[in-house]
Amino acid sequence: MSFLTASERTGTWLGRLWRPDRCGPSVITVKNGQVMDITRKGAALVRDICEMDAPVDYVVSADGEPLGALDEIASHPVGGTKPYFLAPCDLQAIKACGVTFARSMVERVIEERAAGDPHQANQIRARVGAAIGDSLHNIRAGSDQAERVKQALIAEGLWSQYLEVGIGPDAEVFSKAQVLSAVGTGAKVGLHPSSTWNNPEPEVVLTVASTGRILGACLGNDVNLRDIEGRSALLLSRAKDNNASAAIGPMIRLFDDTFTLDHVRKAELTMTVTGKDGFAMTGHSSMSSISRDPEDLVGQTIGRHHQYPDGIMLYLGTMFAPTKDRDTPGQGFTHKLEDRVMIRADGLGTLTNVVDLSTQCPEWRFGIGQLMRNLAARNLL
Repeated sequence: MSFLTASERTGTWLGRLWRPDRCGPSVITVKNGQVMDITRKGAALVRDICEMDAPVDYVVSADGEPLGALDEIASHPVGGTKPYFLAPCDLQAIKACGVTFARSMVERVIEERAAGDPHQANQIRARVGAAIGDSLHNIRAGSDQAERVKQALIAEGLWSQYLEVGIGPDAEVFSKAQVLSAVGTGAKVGLHPSSTWNNPEPEVVLTVASTGRILGACLGNDVNLRDIEGRSALLLSRAKDNNASAAIGPMIRLFDDTFTLDHVRKAELTMTVTGKDGFAMTGHSSMSSISRDPEDLVGQTIGRHHQYPDGIMLYLGTMFAPTKDRDTPGQGFTHKLEDRVMIRADGLGTLTNVVDLSTQCPEWRFGIGQLMRNLAARNLL
């Protein structure tokens, strides 16, 4: 099954494919339903194309080697003997923004107060909701109104470090994964084996050049361990950065006349989780409800205060916070192994992954050193 609809295929797409016959990755695009390998010396990396003055013009005009129909290659299993899709980024740093939606702010307050205990979370959810309600929904982060809400919550005894980054002047930006460690569509996503309360997070991921220019977007699953982060915000790296815990894909849609940052601002993400136990859940995240504009989040990540010479991939956060009980009433949702997670947004395609333990997912072995050696052996450097 293809991850792009017929109308989406008319966009300008940039991605990566693992080619077993090359023992390494190739840069690809999609033209007329065909996957084209556009890897060239001087443009052997997605990073190289994103640093060009006109990436769209390059991708549109690039001659490539036809590798086969998109639908066929999309059906190839990850790790098999045929070409398969990788995360569409390579040397970009993988960063993420947290607590960017009012609903997720409330859930983070609950996680913190519950200290990772889903039983307590159910009770606290009612109290926090009664005190805050929808009052955070339309507040501009860092505004005078936000400061007044902050003072009111302090008086209620409900102020939290999560609400500080949610409506205060400074956004939460953290390192989600290491360079080259993200997995693509069709791959397994990993849960740390010590976690018993976790969930997917459907998000838009921006592609940003080293200059801070926003070039395009794709989808992401910011796999989250709610119990570990709930115990302490200082455990964020343990909760967020594990083997196969960052999924990005299916490909980067470069901004052109048909798709722009304004489309991202209006994007509606849907997510379905289906389990081997018959459980099914649908989630939603509306980018129009984000508390900070994407350009603001990019500006707080990259600039004079911090440079990224190979660019960044930036998760924008989610409003999705699962509360539907899966097993025991009051326990809420948590993943089970072999859950199938599908994240979709019109214009950006579909990202599909299957849940496993991070210790059982394929180990991340192909790092920057191996990538450079592979490209050198192919005379691409």
